[in-house]
Amino acid sequence: MNKLFSAIYLIAVLLCAWLLVRRQGVPDFLLPAPQAVLQALWQQRQLLAHHALYTLAEMALALLLGTGSGVALAVLMAASPTLRRLLFPLVTASQAIPVFALAPLLVLWLGFGIASKVVVAALILFFPLCLSLFDGLCRTPAGWLELAQTLYPSRWRLFWQVRWPAALPQFFSGLQMAVVLAPIGVVIGEWVGASEGLGYLMMQSSARLETATSFAALLLLLLLALALSASVAHLRKKYLWHSH
Repeated sequence: MNKLFSAIYLIAVLLCAWLLVRRQGVPDFLLPAPQAVLQALWQQRQLLAHHALYTLAEMALALLLGTGSGVALAVLMAASPTLRRLLFPLVTASQAIPVFALAPLLVLWLGFGIASKVVVAALILFFPLCLSLFDGLCRTPAGWLELAQTLYPSRWRLFWQVRWPAALPQFFSGLQMAVVLAPIGVVIGEWVGASEGLGYLMMQSSARLETATSFAALLLLLLLALALSASVAHLRKKYLWHSH
Protein backbone atom coordinates (compact mmCIF):
# COMPACT_ATOMS: atom_id res chain seq x y z
CA MET A 1 0.00 0.00 0.00
CA ASN A 2 2.84 2.39 0.86
CA LYS A 3 4.57 1.66 -2.46
CA LEU A 4 1.34 2.35 -4.37
CA PHE A 5 0.87 5.64 -2.52
CA SER A 6 4.48 6.64 -3.26
CA ALA A 7 4.03 5.88 -6.95
CA ILE A 8 0.79 7.87 -7.14
CA TYR A 9 2.40 10.79 -5.30
CA LEU A 10 5.39 10.81 -7.67
CA ILE A 11 3.14 10.77 -10.73
CA ALA A 12 1.08 13.63 -9.27
CA VAL A 13 4.21 15.73 -8.66
CA LEU A 14 5.44 15.13 -12.22
CA LEU A 15 2.02 16.02 -13.63
CA CYS A 16 1.91 19.26 -11.64
CA ALA A 17 5.40 20.16 -12.84
CA TRP A 18 4.42 19.46 -16.46
CA LEU A 19 1.25 21.59 -16.15
CA LEU A 20 3.22 24.42 -14.54
CA VAL A 21 5.76 24.49 -17.35
CA ARG A 22 3.11 24.25 -20.08
CA ARG A 23 0.58 26.75 -18.71
CA GLN A 24 3.05 29.39 -17.51
CA GLY A 25 5.32 29.15 -20.54
CA VAL A 26 8.47 28.83 -18.41
CA PRO A 27 11.60 28.66 -20.65
CA ASP A 28 13.34 25.28 -20.75
CA PHE A 29 16.63 26.74 -19.58
CA LEU A 30 14.92 27.88 -16.35
CA LEU A 31 12.67 24.91 -15.62
CA PRO A 32 12.62 22.01 -18.10
CA ALA A 33 9.51 19.92 -18.51
CA PRO A 34 9.57 16.41 -16.97
CA GLN A 35 9.70 14.80 -20.42
CA ALA A 36 12.79 16.89 -21.27
CA VAL A 37 14.49 15.65 -18.10
CA LEU A 38 13.60 12.04 -18.93
CA GLN A 39 14.86 12.55 -22.48
CA ALA A 40 18.16 13.92 -21.17
CA LEU A 41 18.35 11.01 -18.73
CA TRP A 42 18.14 8.58 -21.65
CA GLN A 43 20.26 10.43 -24.19
CA GLN A 44 23.04 11.19 -21.68
CA ARG A 45 22.76 7.83 -19.89
CA GLN A 46 26.42 6.86 -20.34
CA LEU A 47 27.69 10.23 -19.15
CA LEU A 48 25.27 10.28 -16.23
CA ALA A 49 26.09 6.70 -15.25
CA HIS A 50 29.81 7.49 -15.20
CA HIS A 51 29.37 10.49 -12.90
CA ALA A 52 26.76 8.70 -10.76
CA LEU A 53 29.14 5.80 -10.07
CA TYR A 54 31.85 8.27 -9.07
CA THR A 55 29.50 10.08 -6.68
CA LEU A 56 28.23 6.77 -5.28
CA ALA A 57 31.81 5.72 -4.53
CA GLU A 58 32.40 9.03 -2.75
CA MET A 59 29.22 8.59 -0.70
CA ALA A 60 30.10 5.01 0.26
CA LEU A 61 33.62 5.95 1.36
CA ALA A 62 32.30 8.97 3.27
CA LEU A 63 29.79 6.76 5.07
CA LEU A 64 32.53 4.30 6.01
CA LEU A 65 34.82 7.05 7.28
CA GLY A 66 32.07 9.02 9.01
CA THR A 67 30.46 5.97 10.58
CA GLY A 68 33.78 4.58 11.76
CA SER A 69 34.90 7.85 13.32
CA GLY A 70 31.46 8.54 14.81
CA VAL A 71 31.21 5.10 16.42
CA ALA A 72 34.77 5.30 17.76
CA LEU A 73 34.24 8.74 19.32
CA ALA A 74 30.87 7.76 20.81
CA VAL A 75 32.33 4.60 22.39
CA LEU A 76 35.32 6.48 23.80
CA MET A 77 33.17 9.23 25.30
CA ALA A 78 30.72 6.74 26.80
CA ALA A 79 33.53 4.61 28.25
CA SER A 80 35.41 7.35 30.10
CA PRO A 81 34.25 10.62 31.71
CA THR A 82 37.75 12.01 31.20
CA LEU A 83 37.69 11.29 27.48
CA ARG A 84 34.20 12.73 27.34
CA ARG A 85 35.38 16.05 28.74
CA LEU A 86 38.29 16.09 26.29
CA LEU A 87 36.51 14.92 23.14
CA PHE A 88 33.03 16.40 23.38
CA PRO A 89 34.16 20.03 22.86
CA LEU A 90 36.18 18.94 19.83
CA VAL A 91 33.21 17.06 18.35
CA THR A 92 31.00 20.12 18.87
CA ALA A 93 33.63 22.50 17.48
CA SER A 94 33.88 20.41 14.30
CA GLN A 95 30.30 21.45 13.48
CA ALA A 96 30.67 25.10 14.48
CA ILE A 97 32.75 25.90 11.39
CA PRO A 98 30.64 26.03 8.17
CA VAL A 99 31.54 23.26 5.75
CA PHE A 100 31.59 25.75 2.88
CA ALA A 101 34.46 27.48 4.68
CA LEU A 102 36.39 24.23 5.15
CA ALA A 103 35.75 22.71 1.73
CA PRO A 104 38.14 24.99 -0.24
CA LEU A 105 40.89 24.31 2.31
CA LEU A 106 40.34 20.57 2.13
CA VAL A 107 40.49 20.70 -1.66
CA LEU A 108 43.72 22.69 -1.38
CA TRP A 109 45.24 20.21 1.08
CA LEU A 110 43.91 16.94 -0.38
CA GLY A 111 43.62 17.84 -4.05
CA PHE A 112 40.77 17.69 -6.55
CA GLY A 113 40.47 13.91 -6.30
CA ILE A 114 38.10 11.79 -4.29
CA ALA A 115 39.78 12.30 -0.91
CA SER A 116 38.65 15.89 -0.34
CA LYS A 117 35.00 15.07 -1.15
CA VAL A 118 35.03 12.06 1.17
CA VAL A 119 36.42 14.11 4.06
CA VAL A 120 33.93 16.96 3.51
CA ALA A 121 30.99 14.54 3.56
CA ALA A 122 32.39 12.59 6.53
CA LEU A 123 32.71 15.82 8.54
CA ILE A 124 29.02 16.52 7.98
CA LEU A 125 27.58 13.08 8.58
CA PHE A 126 29.61 11.76 11.53
CA PHE A 127 28.16 14.27 14.01
CA PRO A 128 24.49 13.11 14.22
CA LEU A 129 25.59 9.47 14.25
CA CYS A 130 28.14 10.10 17.01
CA LEU A 131 25.68 11.98 19.23
CA SER A 132 22.85 9.49 18.67
CA LEU A 133 25.03 6.51 19.54
CA PHE A 134 26.61 8.30 22.51
CA ASP A 135 23.13 9.08 23.87
CA GLY A 136 22.08 5.46 23.40
CA LEU A 137 25.17 4.11 25.17
CA CYS A 138 24.62 6.46 28.11
CA ARG A 139 20.95 5.52 28.44
CA THR A 140 21.36 1.77 28.98
CA PRO A 141 18.75 0.82 31.61
CA ALA A 142 20.32 0.59 35.06
CA GLY A 143 18.53 -2.68 35.76
CA TRP A 144 20.15 -4.29 32.72
CA LEU A 145 23.60 -3.19 33.84
CA GLU A 146 23.12 -4.44 37.41
CA LEU A 147 21.95 -7.83 36.19
CA ALA A 148 24.62 -8.08 33.50
CA GLN A 149 27.46 -7.28 35.90
CA THR A 150 26.83 -10.59 37.62
CA LEU A 151 27.08 -12.41 34.28
CA TYR A 152 29.79 -10.41 32.51
CA PRO A 153 32.49 -9.23 34.93
CA SER A 154 34.54 -7.95 31.97
CA ARG A 155 33.72 -4.37 30.92
CA TRP A 156 34.37 -5.35 27.30
CA ARG A 157 31.81 -8.17 27.38
CA LEU A 158 29.38 -5.97 29.27
CA PHE A 159 29.67 -3.40 26.49
CA TRP A 160 29.14 -5.81 23.59
CA GLN A 161 26.50 -7.96 25.27
CA VAL A 162 24.39 -5.26 26.91
CA ARG A 163 25.25 -1.62 26.16
CA TRP A 164 25.76 -1.97 22.40
CA PRO A 165 22.50 -3.92 21.75
CA ALA A 166 20.60 -1.41 23.91
CA ALA A 167 21.99 1.47 21.83
CA LEU A 168 21.20 -0.05 18.42
CA PRO A 169 17.95 1.93 17.89
CA GLN A 170 19.83 5.20 18.41
CA PHE A 171 22.71 3.99 16.23
CA PHE A 172 20.40 3.29 13.31
CA SER A 173 18.60 6.61 13.81
CA GLY A 174 21.94 8.38 13.55
CA LEU A 175 22.93 6.27 10.55
CA GLN A 176 19.67 7.16 8.82
CA MET A 177 20.47 10.86 9.24
CA ALA A 178 24.04 10.29 8.08
CA VAL A 179 22.84 8.66 4.86
CA VAL A 180 20.65 11.68 4.12
CA LEU A 181 23.55 14.07 4.76
CA ALA A 182 26.14 12.12 2.73
CA PRO A 183 24.96 13.39 -0.71
CA ILE A 184 24.98 16.98 0.59
CA GLY A 185 28.60 16.75 1.72
CA VAL A 186 29.75 15.05 -1.46
CA VAL A 187 28.04 17.59 -3.72
CA ILE A 188 29.47 20.50 -1.72
CA GLY A 189 32.94 19.05 -2.25
CA GLU A 190 32.27 18.59 -5.97
CA TRP A 191 31.02 22.16 -6.31
CA VAL A 192 34.16 23.54 -4.72
CA GLY A 193 36.54 21.61 -6.93
CA ALA A 194 36.17 18.41 -8.92
CA SER A 195 36.49 16.92 -12.37
CA GLU A 196 33.91 14.13 -11.94
CA GLY A 197 30.69 13.44 -10.09
CA LEU A 198 27.04 14.43 -10.31
CA GLY A 199 27.65 17.75 -8.52
CA TYR A 200 30.37 18.61 -11.03
CA LEU A 201 28.10 17.63 -13.92
CA MET A 202 25.27 19.79 -12.53
CA MET A 203 27.53 22.83 -12.41
CA GLN A 204 28.90 22.25 -15.90
CA SER A 205 25.43 21.68 -17.36
CA SER A 206 24.00 24.78 -15.67
CA ALA A 207 26.87 26.91 -16.99
CA ARG A 208 26.03 25.73 -20.54
CA LEU A 209 22.28 26.26 -19.90
CA GLU A 210 21.71 22.50 -20.30
CA THR A 211 19.20 22.59 -17.47
CA ALA A 212 17.55 19.30 -18.39
CA THR A 213 20.84 17.46 -17.95
CA SER A 214 21.37 19.25 -14.63
CA PHE A 215 17.94 18.11 -13.44
CA ALA A 216 18.65 14.57 -14.64
CA ALA A 217 21.83 14.55 -12.53
CA LEU A 218 19.83 15.87 -9.57
CA LEU A 219 17.26 13.12 -10.07
CA LEU A 220 20.00 10.47 -10.04
CA LEU A 221 21.45 11.98 -6.86
CA LEU A 222 18.02 11.75 -5.25
CA LEU A 223 17.64 8.12 -6.32
CA LEU A 224 21.07 7.25 -4.88
CA ALA A 225 20.13 8.85 -1.57
CA LEU A 226 16.80 7.01 -1.48
CA ALA A 227 18.52 3.69 -2.27
CA LEU A 228 21.02 4.17 0.57
CA SER A 229 18.25 5.22 2.95
CA ALA A 230 16.22 2.13 2.03
CA SER A 231 19.28 -0.06 2.63
CA VAL A 232 19.73 1.40 6.13
CA ALA A 233 16.01 0.93 6.84
CA HIS A 234 16.33 -2.73 5.79
CA LEU A 235 19.36 -3.25 8.05
CA ARG A 236 17.57 -1.53 10.92
CA LYS A 237 14.55 -3.77 10.57
CA LYS A 238 16.72 -6.88 10.30
CA TYR A 239 19.11 -6.26 13.19
CA LEU A 240 16.64 -4.68 15.59
CA TRP A 241 14.27 -7.60 15.04
CA HIS A 242 17.05 -10.09 15.74
CA SER A 243 18.26 -8.13 18.78
CA HIS A 244 14.82 -8.36 20.31
